[in-house]
Amino acid sequence: MYAALPSAISLFQGVALLLLGTGLLNTLITVRGLAEGFSESLLGLMMSGYFAGYLLGSWLTAPLIRRIGHIRTFAFCGALACIIALLHAMVVNPWAWLLLRVLLGVALVTLYMVIESWLNADATGEKRGQVFAVYMFVNLGALTVAQQLLQLGSIMTFFLFALAAILISAATLPITLTRHAQPTLPDVPSIRLVQLARKSPLAVTASVLSGLALSAFWGMAPVYAGQRGFETADIASLMSLTVLGGALLQWPIGRLSDRYPRPLVLLWITGLAALVSLAMSLLPAAAPLWVAAFLWGGLSFSTYSIAVTHMIDRLAPEDVLAGSSGMLVLNGLGAAFGPVLAGALMHWLGAPGLPLYHTLILGLLALFTLLRMHQVREQARRQAHHVTLVNTTPTVLEMMPEAQEAEQETGGADLQDLDVAAPADEKPA
Repeated sequence: MYAALPSAISLFQGVALLLLGTGLLNTLITVRGLAEGFSESLLGLMMSGYFAGYLLGSWLTAPLIRRIGHIRTFAFCGALACIIALLHAMVVNPWAWLLLRVLLGVALVTLYMVIESWLNADATGEKRGQVFAVYMFVNLGALTVAQQLLQLGSIMTFFLFALAAILISAATLPITLTRHAQPTLPDVPSIRLVQLARKSPLAVTASVLSGLALSAFWGMAPVYAGQRGFETADIASLMSLTVLGGALLQWPIGRLSDRYPRPLVLLWITGLAALVSLAMSLLPAAAPLWVAAFLWGGLSFSTYSIAVTHMIDRLAPEDVLAGSSGMLVLNGLGAAFGPVLAGALMHWLGAPGLPLYHTLILGLLALFTLLRMHQVREQARRQAHHVTLVNTTPTVLEMMPEAQEAEQETGGADLQDLDVAAPADEKPA
């Protein structure tokens, strides 16, 4: 694969270093904020600021890349992210951190867009599926390792912030050193979210609620662990174990969703995830809690991937890319509110507030899935293969196998032209 893609190695190196730095920074900010005495509600607001910036940046990044090119954009936003990382250590103020979190979200979504559009342009034909799989593995693997970097120094000193900045800065080196030609940024398909909701209320609801659940984990899980009395090393291990569960269990869960009806699989994983969340609110800080965290990661991290694949089942091939992009936006909208809602509940209930929040969100999704299963008995247009997904940018969706099929079969279309009137034998799911 790499012989055919001379820039792939440098791009994977860049994204790995970037995620090592930002993964460390995101957890560090939460733990440091807790140590500084910031309230749970304020920490939740700060974490939501990151996702709000990420969502905002998804609309701002394409004009910047088209104006100055991929390499200059990556260098510019990499420098901006480094400055932001260091400013967290220099200005320890919750409202300043809120602004910095928004700016960091804008910078990071632009960095991801550069890497993903480049990978998508260089990967052609059958290579796209391989590149997509490696990219998802690098994402989850780097995020898992990043949590362990928290153990290399004290959260109260400048060192860890400097380490995060160094890693983010190092991510620019393999990108700016490449001699490979820069690609042309592809057009992002138009998105009509109302039409997506009419096509599959279940997929849309699952996308939003998974954003609400997982963003609360990324933003508030270190606070939960800190309130449970965990030391920094234990907080890092708990985060790594949860992400590792998400990485390892997605494959068998994905195989199940390819074999059995996706709504049924979604019902089981969300119902089990809700029960595990409830157990985590009661379990002592001992071995069973670690096992529960691993299982929770595997179950809950699969929710968004199944939602997207279920939506793809309902779409014509030419609408897959636009539909998947719309699901990404919906997931981002949910993510922007997850930490602030979880933080408010934790401010009221303490550490059990986070697993109880997850119990509520995932339980609601399980209940909605059950209701939809009883209301409809539909036949999907086709059976797409499950793919592991993380919330990045719409560009990476073009590497999905179903998007490749659409490219081969049609010239592409967007959801402006999507016929949302279901056939006589097909009802919204």
